[in-house]
Amino acid sequence: ERRRGSAEPGALRTGVAAGGMAWRPSRRQRRSKQQQKKELLAGPGGEQGRGRQAGPPGPEAAPAGRSAALRARMEERLLSARFRYINQQLYTSTSQEAARLFQSDPEAFEIYHRGFAQQVRRWPENPVNRIIRYLRRRPASLVVADFGCGDCKIASSVRNKVHSFDLVPLSPLVTVCDMAKVPLAAESVDVAVFCLALMGTNLQEILEEANRVLKQGGTLMVAEVASRFEDTRAFVNAVAQLGFKSISK
Repeated sequence: ERRRGSAEPGALRTGVAAGGMAWRPSRRQRRSKQQQKKELLAGPGGEQGRGRQAGPPGPEAAPAGRSAALRARMEERLLSARFRYINQQLYTSTSQEAARLFQSDPEAFEIYHRGFAQQVRRWPENPVNRIIRYLRRRPASLVVADFGCGDCKIASSVRNKVHSFDLVPLSPLVTVCDMAKVPLAAESVDVAVFCLALMGTNLQEILEEANRVLKQGGTLMVAEVASRFEDTRAFVNAVAQLGFKSISK
């Protein structure tokens, strides 16, 4: 029986859960909308601004600045909502369906990663940094496969040879492919990484693919929000059935 290790950081309890788009204006958003309406009325084109003569910028420029800041906040909230919607689609589709989604709508992938980056900035620590620190303590000769690599931060931060896979290339380092069928030979890598990338309903296929490309004694690193799984122990047990041994979590 193959025994491969499951190294740190394991299932991280960070602050974001995958959720559907159930977005209704909050009390704060309604107040913001009312404020924006007041600002528009106060401007040159509004009721309160009718009859005013155009002149050099003065105190009247202040409402325009506040309006721009308000628009920026509203755009940020809209980005968050669209990110959650796409995120839900990814978690409830197979990896093949996710690939077709982004092939048909490349903008969706850009929106997803912008929203993802926005979420990560709110966390006390980005788990990819823990993975990078772990790899830097290991020999540079180890070959790494990064499943769902995003912007290839791991590949650009370590000396190791890193095979970076994702559905859309955000970087020239990315190999575009289905995570359940990566273009690597069997037993060709020492470390397989899934950093917030265990998406899709066909998780078993994806993990079996990681198992296929890992060498005997290789390491599987999984960083995922705890809410991704109804029962994290059941997930760990399922991974163990593939021949892995948990060594850190």
